Amino acid sequence: MIVDDSVVVRGLFARWLGESGKFNVVAVAGDGEMAIEHAARYHPDIVVLDIDMPGLDGVAALPRLVKESPGSAVLMTTTLTERNARLALQCMTMGAVDVLPKPESRSGLTLSLDFRSEFLGKLTSIEQSRGRHALVEAEPSMPHTPPPVGVVDLKPLVSVVPRYLVIGASTGGPRAVARVLADLGEAVHNLTTLVVQHMPPLFTASFADQIATQIGVPAREPYDGERLARGTVYIAPGGRHLGIERKLGHIVANVSDGPPVRFCRPAVDVLFNEAARHLGPAALALVMTGMGSDGTEGAAALRRAGAAVIAQDEASSTIWGMPGSVVRARHASAVISLGSIGPAIRALVGGGHGA
Repeated sequence: MIVDDSVVVRGLFARWLGESGKFNVVAVAGDGEMAIEHAARYHPDIVVLDIDMPGLDGVAALPRLVKESPGSAVLMTTTLTERNARLALQCMTMGAVDVLPKPESRSGLTLSLDFRSEFLGKLTSIEQSRGRHALVEAEPSMPHTPPPVGVVDLKPLVSVVPRYLVIGASTGGPRAVARVLADLGEAVHNLTTLVVQHMPPLFTASFADQIATQIGVPAREPYDGERLARGTVYIAPGGRHLGIERKLGHIVANVSDGPPVRFCRPAVDVLFNEAARHLGPAALALVMTGMGSDGTEGAAALRRAGAAVIAQDEASSTIWGMPGSVVRARHASAVISLGSIGPAIRALVGGGHGA
């Protein structure tokens, strides 16, 4: 189902989907109220939902739509503004699986082959992931689940207590990453945390603000050359790589505009490879939900350097692309469900219950 107040956008999306031969558009809607009615009637597999609409907008419609059709995966669309970035992240905490920024101009929307490719690629990945697991597993408000005995004991896998947590995530990542950081409890203060979340500019700054508010720890996009501090969460700036380097005995952020790595910028592989080079076993890596294979090469480098690599399991991932690739390549030290990742890391690094 396509939900957008622009008849041009609705027609364009419907044509692209029809030409792909992979999707059948069962309904279109120009506002939130109509979308809710159609969702209750058709129960679509996927809903493409615009944030900005007159009347009932996408943000207000989302929880009602999910209630009427709980099996529907929702992809939010919006133009790139700071306000819309905050709203999109809010939607992902309420159940949307991902967000797709739309070009600002009508010509950019209709003529951009890159946007069309990204639109169809996201929908294809979402559809491939449907039916294998519940999409609501990553809800941050879910009760903590104790780690199962014998599955998440990472202590034999590392030679030193990790001081750095490096995380890579994509589709479904914002609320999954927030869940893990919340589950760390006081242990988050014992770690320097670096996150590569595949997001465009503006979204990553809002994501950092969201983390700071929800978790109660400093969280921000680092600047190039910034000395990294323990107890702080650093989010890779959208559209820029985040790595690390050692200067005058200190670990500092390396923020760069280098070329995309496997079509990704920021790329998890950049962070992981540099963490392997400069941190070795002092790093603990976490590969979370997302499409593609970004992070697999870096995970191999980290394992060779003596670091442990945790992969989120398939059942709790929105899309098991990135963690699945690491697991299939045999670079994962452990495969853990979302609800058990925080307690496992807490037990490993110390701090809070389970230390």
